[in-house]
Amino acid sequence: MSGHSKWSTIKRQKGVTDSRRGQLFTKLAREIIVAVREGGSNPEANFRLRLTVQKARDNNMPLDNIDRAIKRGSGHAEGASLAEMVLEGYGPNGVAILVTALSDNRNRTLQDVRNIFYRNGGNLGEAGCVAWLFDSRGLITVETNAQDAEKLALEAIDAGAEDVKIEDNYIEVYTKPAELELVREALGQKNIAIASAEISMIPKTVMELEEKAALQTLRLLDRLEELDEVQHVSSNADFPDAILEKYQP
Repeated sequence: MSGHSKWSTIKRQKGVTDSRRGQLFTKLAREIIVAVREGGSNPEANFRLRLTVQKARDNNMPLDNIDRAIKRGSGHAEGASLAEMVLEGYGPNGVAILVTALSDNRNRTLQDVRNIFYRNGGNLGEAGCVAWLFDSRGLITVETNAQDAEKLALEAIDAGAEDVKIEDNYIEVYTKPAELELVREALGQKNIAIASAEISMIPKTVMELEEKAALQTLRLLDRLEELDEVQHVSSNADFPDAILEKYQP
């Protein structure tokens, strides 16, 4: 499992500040706008929109915000100028990092991302330099709470999961991208509470980091995620629990 995925889960469990939540809603609105622009405003006929709306609901985004984003995407007012970008680079010790952004100014976003890499011990690379290290997969997070994690894992496999990994207090359920919804629905029918579900770029192998490089990489990932235009950040770094507990954003 990606250590960055673990870090994202821990942050979600701790909760986010009001300012971070507002930023999250802005990012989700952008995703909805682009999804509508590309595939129409009917979630039943638009797979990407359906997933994004569900993700927004998972993050408690108000329904009025979701509806406004769909209308903006349908009107092509704000959404027409947003372009999707995938940027690739290296963090400390050569950690592979993928950045997905939605921007109305490609040059500005490119410069902002490049500066964050440079200031935090990394560097932006050429297209294709690290993408081959990742696979697109469906990722469902289930918080175990007081439930039997092994039993939940078996039920996830029965529901159609390709792989399941057990962590402290939660399990990660991996699916083929096209089967994410089916597995999610099957888990829901088993009354298993879903914390999150999305298409993610999952590293094929992970890189273990010593403390200094791990802390530096965490700062780099956090700074990238703070950019309004950045939608997703993936890395192949593996962060030990002790490092995650020690790190302060």
